[in-house]
Amino acid sequence: MRDGTSRYAVRRLALLLPQLLAVSAVTFILIRQLPGDPARAILGPHATAASIETLHRTMGLDRPILTQYWLYLGRVVHGDLGYSWFTSQPVLTDLGRRAPATLELITLSMVVAVTDGLAIGLISAAKRNRGAVVRGVGVYTRLAGAFPDFWIGLLAVYIFFYRLRIAPAPLGRLSFTVSPPRGITGFYSIDSLITGNLIAFRDAMAHLALPVLVLGLILAPMVARVTNVSMSESLRSDYVRYARAAGLSRWMVYRYALRNALPQIMTIGGVLFVYLLGGAVLIEKVFSWGGVGQYAVQAVGNSDFAAIQGFVLLAATFTVLVYLVVDLVHKAIDPRVGDLETRER
Repeated sequence: MRDGTSRYAVRRLALLLPQLLAVSAVTFILIRQLPGDPARAILGPHATAASIETLHRTMGLDRPILTQYWLYLGRVVHGDLGYSWFTSQPVLTDLGRRAPATLELITLSMVVAVTDGLAIGLISAAKRNRGAVVRGVGVYTRLAGAFPDFWIGLLAVYIFFYRLRIAPAPLGRLSFTVSPPRGITGFYSIDSLITGNLIAFRDAMAHLALPVLVLGLILAPMVARVTNVSMSESLRSDYVRYARAAGLSRWMVYRYALRNALPQIMTIGGVLFVYLLGGAVLIEKVFSWGGVGQYAVQAVGNSDFAAIQGFVLLAATFTVLVYLVVDLVHKAIDPRVGDLETRER
């Protein structure tokens, strides 16, 4: 089984480079078809044609697009994603500073979404069509998906910060009066615990509470629906009927059903985790979070080619790695996964 899993992992890893190469090529070409001239945006509306042309040459925009891409690819291979034309910093540096903020936000949001969604889905499957709990769960899952996340974020800020005064101002990851902990992982909540900075820990968790709950409680219904459907199908299956007839305890039967429902639950979890990298942009704006989502929006508005390409490459790498992990866990749960793909080919 281990050999099969290793071969499957090697096959999947071999596909990562072509996938990222294709993403980088398509992104590079499409970005240059966007309206707007970065040189004009940098120099301002009163720039002369001569100065714009000079900046074009400096930025390499006067060369054929394939030549530009080849040069860009050569720099990427050496770990150089270029310079942002508006921050005047290496894109890799900008992303490295902002990525931990987004990763901390979306990771904790996924923990809330999966915990809440699993509990709701399992309860609904176990008590299908019975009781006020199931009806209340149905109302929640329908309402949570009916409102945009930024609206719920604004509502949460209004209620908990403006009216009740129990939440901190939505102005970033820490209060202005609190110094960030020494950087180890980039996650303020973890770094402050590691360094024993309890003041920063309490402040970081206070700032995380609202955006994490907003994102987590909005995504939880999607996890709950998949869990409910998968568990309901498993509980109606022949092997569960046989297990019950054999006299196994209700807990054992439920555990077997959950194991068979896990692949579908993990798939939706992986999809939502990837979605959050870009889907949290509006929440980052509402709470002035300063993550890579805000960085990407600013880059698009400024026609900052290198920054846009860097974000897309980061998002693509994150996506394929998350899906790889999900597939490997599927393989561990069901060793037939890789064999089925080989037979289909």
